[in-house]
Formats: sequence, structure tokens, C-alpha cells
Amino acid sequence: MKAKDTARLDAIRFLNAALKQREIELREGSKALGDDDVISVVQKLAKQRRDSIDSYKQGGRDDLVAKEEAELKLLEGYLPQQLSEDEVKAIVSAAVAEVGATSPKQMGAVMKAVQAKTQGRADNKLVSSLVKAALSS
Repeated sequence: MKAKDTARLDAIRFLNAALKQREIELREGSKALGDDDVISVVQKLAKQRRDSIDSYKQGGRDDLVAKEEAELKLLEGYLPQQLSEDEVKAIVSAAVAEVGATSPKQMGAVMKAVQAKTQGRADNKLVSSLVKAALSS
């Protein structure tokens, strides 16, 4: 606050508001806000930023792109270390073998197994594309 970094302050306030909203939603089911819930909220906000960046780039709004990228960078600082593509490939291969999947129809079962192992440390788009590639070959 003292540094007058309003972009960072706005992003943190927005994150705090989203976390409070999620806590209120969970309170109705008498469940406390856990680490997985916090990570889920931060991932959701990061995804919103990525989508906004794409939209602003298409619209030629470079000023808003810079603002969203700064917020995205801040949010990514609160996320766990992301797995590399090679690590995700290894997990996908193990999950395909574990599930015994042979066709793309079994993609849902493989995705479920992979997501249980990655626990939010891998981008779902990357996981999906790697699972499709593994099942189509």
C-alpha cells in the first residue's frame, strides 16, 4: 500500500474478495475453506486473466493486456510450482497403463486419474492434449 502499487493492490483485493465469496459458499455446506479450495479459486482467477488477455489482444487493447498480465503474474505467484511437460507426459503414460485405456472413449477415466495425481499442478489444456495424443496412438 505504501508503495502505491495500485495494480498489485487491486489484484490482491480481488483475490481476497473471491476467497471470501468461496468461504461463504462453503460455509452453507458446513465445510471450511481448505488449501485445495484456495488453489482452485486462484486457478480460476488466473484462467479468467488468460481469457481476458486473449480478448484484449484481439481487440487491440494493449493497455488492458499489460494490466491483466501483471495481475496474472501476481496470481501465478500464489499457485504451486507447475509440472513440466515431460513430467505430465510421464504421469499421463502411467495413468493410461493404470486405467488400461486403449481408445479415446476412455479419456474421462484417464483424465480423472491424471488430475488426482497432478492436484492442480498441471494445466488442464496440456493434460487434455497429452491424453488425446496418448490414446490416439
